[in-house]
Amino acid sequence: MNVHHLELFYYVARHGGISRAVRHIPYGIQQPAVSSQILQLEQGLEVKLFERSPFQLTAEGEQLFEFVSPFFDNLGNVASQLSKRAATQLRIGASELVLRDHLPLVMHRVRKKHPCIRLAMHSGLQLQLETDLREHKLDLAIVTVLQSRVGAGLRKVPFVRMPLVLLVHRDSEITAAEELWGRRKIEEPLICLPASEGSFQKGLKRLKVEWQPSIEASSLQLVTWYVANGYGIGVNVNVPDVVQHYDVRALPLDDFDPVEIVGIWRSRPSALIRTVLEEAKAYCHENWPTLACDEPIDD
Repeated sequence: MNVHHLELFYYVARHGGISRAVRHIPYGIQQPAVSSQILQLEQGLEVKLFERSPFQLTAEGEQLFEFVSPFFDNLGNVASQLSKRAATQLRIGASELVLRDHLPLVMHRVRKKHPCIRLAMHSGLQLQLETDLREHKLDLAIVTVLQSRVGAGLRKVPFVRMPLVLLVHRDSEITAAEELWGRRKIEEPLICLPASEGSFQKGLKRLKVEWQPSIEASSLQLVTWYVANGYGIGVNVNVPDVVQHYDVRALPLDDFDPVEIVGIWRSRPSALIRTVLEEAKAYCHENWPTLACDEPIDD
């Protein structure tokens, strides 16, 4: 017997007919589809399970309903029990920097409110982490958004907004970003993260400057490292932990939109996810008060 057909029969028997069942089935299905699949169930069993008008279960229908009811009646209770157990697990994706230097401090606060939490951490960049969220491989992601928005079906709250800077080697003769915009062609290799169609590329477009990436680094720290080792000019965020290096100078990009570090999740946040978001916002306000954001957490 097809289990889905049994589920449809359960709703029909419980609610006294196909049209009534359709209004209570917890997913979208049309009445003709229910009728067709119930008919397939009857044909497979070679019995009639109920009279259509007026509705009444046959003896075989009563027997089958008695058999399937305990299973489908208890699905809600089992789901609730599993959800309570799963609520203690949190799968977070973020960059290596966030996972190493900042998340432990945030989670120390979270554990005071959720002491039994089980934490699983995954490193990655925005596009991959968004995919993992949609595929239910992650519960929450903390990313540096180089694009103007997150993908469809996801929600976000910004933690900090960080101005962009150009990084040049300390021996470079370039003293301001504007010196590059006046050139007919920029020869120096551009070093940046993937997904470079973000704030920097938008700013270049406004200036009518074309400068495509030559090296795509996997982290903001690697951008700084490549610049320090003479591989080109890098785009980075003006945060000391990221851009400070003896062999690097930072040039302001005042006319470029800032980038955001945001929390991203699916649908309505659970109590645990909300706690993480709130503690992350508080952490950012304490450590970067001039960059921290005040937007509310979207339900």
